[in-house]
Amino acid sequence: MNPNPRQLTLLAFVQSQGSVTVEQLAEKLGVTLQTVRRDVQRLADIGFLTRFHGGVRVPSSAVENIGRQQRENLNKAGKQRIARAIAANVPNDCSLILNIGTTTECVAAALLHHCGLRVITNNLNVATTLSANPSCEVIVVGGVVRGRDQGIVGEAAVDFIRQFQVDIAIIGISAIESDGSLRDFDYREVKVSQVILTHAREVWLAADASKFNRPAMVEVGRLSQIDRLFTDAQPPDPFPALLREAKVRCDVSLA
Repeated sequence: MNPNPRQLTLLAFVQSQGSVTVEQLAEKLGVTLQTVRRDVQRLADIGFLTRFHGGVRVPSSAVENIGRQQRENLNKAGKQRIARAIAANVPNDCSLILNIGTTTECVAAALLHHCGLRVITNNLNVATTLSANPSCEVIVVGGVVRGRDQGIVGEAAVDFIRQFQVDIAIIGISAIESDGSLRDFDYREVKVSQVILTHAREVWLAADASKFNRPAMVEVGRLSQIDRLFTDAQPPDPFPALLREAKVRCDVSLA
């Protein structure tokens, strides 16, 4: 299932509040209770929300991510907008690191017509996509391949990336919490992302609106380590203030 715009608005509102009643959702969206219940059921069926009597909340797990297919479908149009915005800002003839994630995979597709790129990645899906660009040199990180998403993790990946200093790191993330922390679920993946943050002259974060106020167990870093945030909706409170304090430029792609 690919959620429609109303369902994405519903999802973002629940994530911003933590939990809400069906009546609050109907008032927020300007639709009937029957429509809200139908939307909630569909989102609960694919694991984006958890129902309770009279309301709905975000899934409580901070230790396990949702499945890859669910992540691919969640706000796919928003991720593609983010990817186009990033590609429009990436110059030709530069060096990049792209990490694991469905959003960075969209970025790879948007970079197919760039010239003279040298791309380091621990994401085999990114490598496969960009290898179709004859003007792009792709360097694949060594390490352990995760079968579920073709991501490469582990100490070998960390040691490999330490050899480089690239112009721009374009990273995805599973969660941005209200304390300004960037978080993910797999500590092995986090170790790779942490070294990426320190081996790029600029760090660009690609994160759709579903990542705000989402819990995840392992801290990757802080907003203060990011130079630019590319997202698809205005960040909810308290993130505008956090971004200003961290001096992060926020690029919002609404259409």
